[in-house]
Formats: sequence, structure tokens, C-alpha cells
Amino acid sequence: MRIALAATCVADALFPQAPIATVKLLERLGHEVHFPASQTCCGQMHINTGYLDKAVPVVKNHVETFKPVLDDEWDAIVIPSGSCAGSIKHQQAMVCDRAGLPQLSATATAVAARTYELSELLVDVLGITDVGAYFPHRVTYHPTCHSMRMLGVGDKPYQLLRAVEGIDLVELPDEKQCCGFGGTFAVKNSDTSSAMLADKVANVESTSAEVVSAGDYSCLMHIGGGLNRKGSRTTAMHLAEILASTREEPATPPPALRAGSAVEVTTR
Repeated sequence: MRIALAATCVADALFPQAPIATVKLLERLGHEVHFPASQTCCGQMHINTGYLDKAVPVVKNHVETFKPVLDDEWDAIVIPSGSCAGSIKHQQAMVCDRAGLPQLSATATAVAARTYELSELLVDVLGITDVGAYFPHRVTYHPTCHSMRMLGVGDKPYQLLRAVEGIDLVELPDEKQCCGFGGTFAVKNSDTSSAMLADKVANVESTSAEVVSAGDYSCLMHIGGGLNRKGSRTTAMHLAEILASTREEPATPPPALRAGSAVEVTTR
């Protein structure tokens, strides 16, 4: 298949390892991956913060950038983020309708129908759960809110992880509980966010996992920050990074950061 990659602005700015791993994985599976250079933000940050008018040009750019999929220039669009995929599928057309742009809304809806979160693409579109990955580490998985509740990806990430050779996949207690990030929620409601994060971090540490994984690096940034500040030995890795790991080119968990590290990225 010819697959266009929507990298996400968070990954582009802070966590390029997720889109890089996505490309590596898909190419290893025999697919042709394209990166449209004009892509920027999908508009989720503007929409969720209430700036719907300012979201219009951002959404328009996304739709225009990826609409070649409608002319079969690509077969599908993949995005290694449940929250961005959810915004594309459930918010972009609404923004266009509100702005009185019915044609753009129709195009946004059509583009969204060809857009898939990574686990959706692998399991539902490509029909594969064993991607030939090798990752001999103890891992626990956090199902992010948008992927679970907005996209309904269900157990697709778990199907993929269970098939990874060498993995020790352990259940995360209260896995469906939100980590407390929620974008600007973590800033505007920091006390509530921190309390939710404390619960999530405690549950992650109870598994004695080397790695906590998820399909969104925004949530992993939040959880990873909490783990770092506690001096935890558990580190964060995106689902794509684990699936891209092989015996020939193994990925290793990043070293645990410590509070005060110059490269620590977190919300407080």
C-alpha cells in the first residue's frame, strides 16, 4: 500500500521517534510511506481550547494537504496518535460546518474516512497482528482516552503487543482511568491533573514494568514526567517504537530521566 504519514505536531516538535518508528515498521512490512511536507497541526489544540474560528485555517491546511488520498495518490493515511486521529474524524467537519464551509466539511469527512490510528491501520486495514517485532522487556500498556473512547480501538494495541516476541506484557491496574493530561486541562486544572497522574503513576509502578507504552506521546509525556520526578526506573515508549523493534535492529528502553534533568519534559 501507499500510505501517507500524518506525524502530529507534538511528535514533530518533541518526540520524532514515534513517526520515525511508524515509517520503519510500515516499510519493513512492505509498504510505501509518504510524508506530505505541507502538514502542520490537525487543529485539535485550537478546537479543544475553544478557538474554533482560529482552527478553520489549520483544519483547511490539513484537509488540503491530505486530500490527494481521495484521488488515490495514497491508499490510506496513518497517524500515530489516538487523540489527533479522533480530532480528524470527529471534529474537523464540525469546525467547517460551523464556519459555513460545506464543501470543505465534505472533503474533511472524506479524508477522515481514509485516516487511521496506527493500530487501526495494522489490524483493520492491513489485517495483521504479528508484525515480526522483538522486544524482550516487561511492558505495561495505557489505553489513552481518545483512542479508547472516541475511536473505539478496543484491544487492537493489545493484540499487536501480545504477538511481540520476547515481551512480558503485564496488565495495568485501572487501565481505563485517565492519566490526567487532557492537553490544556493539565495546565488549567493542575491540581486535579496532578492527582490523576499520581494514581496512574502508582499503578504503573505496581507492575514493575521497564516500559509503559501508549499510542499517544502526549499522554506518555505526562506519565513519563510523573515517573521521572519520582525517580522511577520505568520509562515511556510509544507503541510504534516497540512494534518497530526486531532481533536485527532491537530497540532498547530509554534511560530513566531524573528530576532536574535538562531534557525532562513535563507538565506540572
